[in-house]
Amino acid sequence: MVLAEKDTTKTVSGDFYQLYCGEKRGKAQVKNTQVVLARRPQGAPVSEDFSVRETDVPTPGPGEALLENLYVSLDAGFRNWMDEDSGDDVLPAMQLGEPVMGLTACRVIESNRDDLVPGQVLVGRLAWERYSIAGEGDLLDHVAAEFSQSPNLFLGLLGDTGLSAYFGLTRVAKVQTGETVLVSAAGGAVGNVAGQIAKILGASRVVGFAGSDDKCRWLREEVGYDATINYRGEDVPAALSRTCPEGIDVYFDNVGGDLLEPVLNHINQNARIAFCGAVADYNDPDHKGPANLFNLVTKTARLEGFMTHFWMDDYTAARRQLLAWLEAGKLKKFESMYDGVEHCGQAFADLFAGRNQGKTIVRV
Repeated sequence: MVLAEKDTTKTVSGDFYQLYCGEKRGKAQVKNTQVVLARRPQGAPVSEDFSVRETDVPTPGPGEALLENLYVSLDAGFRNWMDEDSGDDVLPAMQLGEPVMGLTACRVIESNRDDLVPGQVLVGRLAWERYSIAGEGDLLDHVAAEFSQSPNLFLGLLGDTGLSAYFGLTRVAKVQTGETVLVSAAGGAVGNVAGQIAKILGASRVVGFAGSDDKCRWLREEVGYDATINYRGEDVPAALSRTCPEGIDVYFDNVGGDLLEPVLNHINQNARIAFCGAVADYNDPDHKGPANLFNLVTKTARLEGFMTHFWMDDYTAARRQLLAWLEAGKLKKFESMYDGVEHCGQAFADLFAGRNQGKTIVRV
């Protein structure tokens, strides 16, 4: 059976290829299910902002590879590029009617690339769909075989979320023994890991913001937070005085928005703010911010934004440490798992509605 015109094409076995793509691609046995951006979200995303369609499984061209997505990661940060004209140096604005961009754990099916071999498992910045084409410019991270873990773990604890918590606390905030650490969106994918790592690094008190009493209880009883603040139901300044009586040394911020202002009124001298995300701003076109930024000056504090992909050379070492903590029982994995790529839109909406605990993942 001829799988491609060029002998340099690397493919999986003929039977597998025929099952998924049809004899010489003449008839598709399996369609490519895609979730596309149907309209621009107004505020927090809802499921109606997305639609599902079926297309033929694509054919990789020269310098491309066909990837089968195994799991899709739902990450709040991608909301930032759903608005019109929101493109920047990191990503272009998402286009209406096109598959939604996102991180996936995937397997190479067919390759016209020298650096990709069929059967390899990767984490890639691709799209909400069953099959994707990876060109030379796509961001791909080879998952080292040494870890022998399920691919979904490389979207959560061993992926961008766990790595964000790890690098944010070790490289940016540089948590020291005995410090008080405050985390916003503590029940989310990054926040739950950040709280656990802060304790491992020696923080004497770890406090988390969450949006419901149930989630606050879960953070204390299951995740291991010392104290929590329901920012929707409590007086935040008073709660900060109660839960952080010795002030705040490190603030791991996933939210931005209105919460940053009361936090700045409670920071200690030489405090560090690791700015990981701005969930409040993604849905707010007015982009409200704190009126007391001068506190950073008087407290000689530092606020630093960061993105994990600038430390890609250190991913393997960081993953080894995270996995060691997981296997030693010092770190727990929390996931909200959905089944079926067609449910990506609903899962993304649930993420912003605060219905999920830990990392939100869709099993394709």
